[in-house]
Parts: sequence; structure tokens; C-alpha cells
Amino acid sequence: MKKTALVSKVLYMITRVLAWLYLITGLYGAFSWTSKTNIQIQDHQTIINFPFTDSPFLILDSNTTYLVFAFLLPVFSYALFFWLLSKVFKVFFQNKLFTLENIGQLKRFYLANLFLPALLITFSSFFIEIENEMYLILVLHLFLGIFIFIISEIFNQGLTLQNEQDLYI
Repeated sequence: MKKTALVSKVLYMITRVLAWLYLITGLYGAFSWTSKTNIQIQDHQTIINFPFTDSPFLILDSNTTYLVFAFLLPVFSYALFFWLLSKVFKVFFQNKLFTLENIGQLKRFYLANLFLPALLITFSSFFIEIENEMYLILVLHLFLGIFIFIISEIFNQGLTLQNEQDLYI
């Protein structure tokens, strides 16, 4: 179990950092777009530079619909995804695995993966063209949600057995 705890701690830190990076990128992109700072416009593209430099950081189409549905929505969604994923990894290095709080973390993750990607793609399809690769990503999120649902059910059973055992001691 020590190996599992070590691996999950490392993955927890990596996914937490990724969540923050996605969030900061989304906030910086939105701030730059709305305040028109660190921006260059070429042809039909808006280039957002790294802070305090002239080096390109983000290259976006020059329309608000694209910014919202093809940049901000996916970036903030993946910030949420990595945040919830870090919470899943955190479950596996706790002293007590089978708790209601840990099951709640797993439940939030699988519900977000089962429903949120489909809802976001459906909603976005009214405003932008959805590329075929997005449907593959949707299927991957569905499988991930189903997998974590199964793990959550195992944790539910573990909690039930643990509570029954506590009654007999």
C-alpha cells in the first residue's frame, strides 16, 4: 500500500499543478482579450503574448464566439477536471480509504466525467463546429467516468463492510 500512496501523492501534486496552470492560462487569456493587453492581431488571428514579452503564448481566432466556446470553456473545464482528478488521487493516500468523504470525491469525479463533457459539447455545437476528435475525447471521459463509478461502488461496499466490522468489535 505504500507504493500506491507514493504514486498517488506524486500524481496528486502533478494534477493539482496542471489544474492551476489551466486556470491561470484561462484567466490570463480572458484578461488579455478583454483588456487588449499583450495582444497582436494578424489576419484573422489574435496572438496573446507571454506576460511582459513579445513571444506568442496563445494563438486564437479573432472572434468572441471562438474565444468563449473553443478556448475559455475547454480550458476552464480542464482546470476543473484536473482539480477533481487530484482529489481522486488524494483519496488513495489517506489513512482510512473507506469514508463517506472519499466516496464523495469519487462521485463528484465520475459525475463530472459522465455528464459535463457531453453537455459542454452539445451546448458548444450550437455556436461552433465540433471537430471529430472531440467525440473521441468525449468517449474517453465516459469510460473514465464509468471506471471511477466502479471504484466508487467498491468503496461503498468497503465502507459497508468496515461499518459492519466496527459494530462487532
